[in-house]
Amino acid sequence: MESINDVLIACVKACGGSKQVGAALWPEKAPDAAQRALLDCLNEDRPAKLSPEQVMLVLRLSRARGCHVGVEYITSELGYTVPIPVEPKDEVAELQRQFIEAVRVQSTLAERIERAAGRVTVRAVA
Repeated sequence: MESINDVLIACVKACGGSKQVGAALWPEKAPDAAQRALLDCLNEDRPAKLSPEQVMLVLRLSRARGCHVGVEYITSELGYTVPIPVEPKDEVAELQRQFIEAVRVQSTLAERIERAAGRVTVRAVA
């Protein structure tokens, strides 16, 4: 792909086309008007452009459809390696693992605090 615009066009196609994506970007507009607005933004000869938030929405929608050309283009242009998408189920498993570890650490800290507090109380009484 030669430009971010080409990438966005590919992402829009992967998401089912400009009518569907336009409606997601501008739900307050009629579907045909939203489609025209999106096509206007994707036309390099026109002044209208997508906002950064709208670009992110297109990339998210595209990612949900298994299309990663958007983020691959961005990382390539910035000199990063190709990213590896994390599947939601993998992310949930990792978050659960981190949560369990955090609870274990918290429990250990609570026991240490209780022991330390017990030592302080004994000293104060003596």
